Amino acid sequence: MNLFVSENFILATAEMEPRLFNLDFQLLSDAVLMLIAVLVLFFLLSYLFFNPARAFLQKRQEKIKAELDDAKENQDQAYALKQDYEQRLRDINKEAEAILSEARKKAMDNEAAIIAQAKEEAARIIARANTEAELEKKKIADDVKKEMISVACAVAEKAIGTSMDASIQDRLVDETLKEIGDSTWR
Repeated sequence: MNLFVSENFILATAEMEPRLFNLDFQLLSDAVLMLIAVLVLFFLLSYLFFNPARAFLQKRQEKIKAELDDAKENQDQAYALKQDYEQRLRDINKEAEAILSEARKKAMDNEAAIIAQAKEEAARIIARANTEAELEKKKIADDVKKEMISVACAVAEKAIGTSMDASIQDRLVDETLKEIGDSTWR
């Protein structure tokens, strides 16, 4: 038994001998199997999870690029619309200026027409006033003639001593007026 014990002891001490980093065949085989399992698991997970994630990220990247391109296109359209609206505003301002200019011209024409009408009306009023003044002069001249005739008749009655009737007075006035003429009374 002693031998058996000593043999076990030798085996146990042989097993207990210090090895480099405590590496033995079992540990190395376990490490290699673990490495193979990790690589298989990595490739399997890569195929199952990483590839779909990459595809998802690729699709997302393409979608973002498409949205950026769409946003750029929308921005270009907005810029074109802005330019169009600014051009329309300039055209509207020009049109407003043209309308205002035309309105000013019409106002000036209306002013000229009103002034011309006022001048015509003033000329008519002056002509009417002149006509009325002429008529008034004639009336006054006729009144003066009648008064002179009355005075002349009164003097003639006293000088002659007889009274004259209206028909004789009218005849004498007409004869006197014909002899004197209308230019004297003006």
